[in-house]
Amino acid sequence: MTDPLAAPLRAGIQALGLALSDGTQQQLLGYMALIQKWTRVYNLTAVRDPQDMLTHHVLDSLSALAPLLRYTAGRPIRLLDVGSGGGLPGVVLAICQPEIQVTCVDTVGKKAAFIQQVAASLRLPNLHGLHARVESVQTPYDVVCSRAFASLRDFTQWSLSALAEGGVWMAMKGKMPVEEMAQLPHEVDVFHVEPLAVPGLDAERCMLWLRPRAADAPL
Repeated sequence: MTDPLAAPLRAGIQALGLALSDGTQQQLLGYMALIQKWTRVYNLTAVRDPQDMLTHHVLDSLSALAPLLRYTAGRPIRLLDVGSGGGLPGVVLAICQPEIQVTCVDTVGKKAAFIQQVAASLRLPNLHGLHARVESVQTPYDVVCSRAFASLRDFTQWSLSALAEGGVWMAMKGKMPVEEMAQLPHEVDVFHVEPLAVPGLDAERCMLWLRPRAADAPL
């Protein structure tokens, strides 16, 4: 029996200009099925309708893939998804890019356990769930990302210890967070901002790239 989300997922992937194999698309469908199953018991997400889940969660997360690939340029990197919840965008990125080592960290144990279950069920050796506060993470990551997690100031401050030397922050936001950007300390540099277009979602989305500013950088 064909998954009713298969066709709209394929259409969304094409609209994003991505080339994902049939196997990858099946894994994304399997991930959505797991979210729906676990949410009935553990309330992983407030979005319950499968079509809304596809648009608001999976396609929204997929919109980060092309910008991330442009940044990594094929390099195998380590990525930390902060406040990952049900694994967005971390699980989606891990499915689409097996060469990227993805860790999803969350303070809620059942959410970290869900990530581990996804990794086992979908056979994703590059995906890991971590139950911890991000402030306690000392392992260096090349990219530290978040999706509507916290203010830019809090996000960068809390996750600084997890950022590798030369690493960057990748923050997915709704409309342009002008006030949040103004509240960033001088030590954090916003070096690129780009709009994100999510198929089927009539709402503003953007991605901000940030990095620690060199100590001798001018004010």
